[in-house]
Amino acid sequence: MPAELHPATARMLQNFRFDHLPSHLQKVSRPFHDLAHQLAETLSGPEVTKALDDLFYAKNWAVVAASTAALEDAAAKDGA
Repeated sequence: MPAELHPATARMLQNFRFDHLPSHLQKVSRPFHDLAHQLAETLSGPEVTKALDDLFYAKNWAVVAASTAALEDAAAKDGA
């Protein structure tokens, strides 16, 4: 475990907050948060920041997919 997180890594971890999301999106986002923190706490070096950056994009797309699915479900129910 790194003794102290690099400032760039610590800043990246802030991007994995999920408490501001609705509960159905928190369920999608939380595993990314957990993995990001696990990586940051067990690895070090510039590669970790790059890994977190890529994980951040993956998390965003997963949340968008879940949000889109929820909107489509709501629209289908309204149209029924």
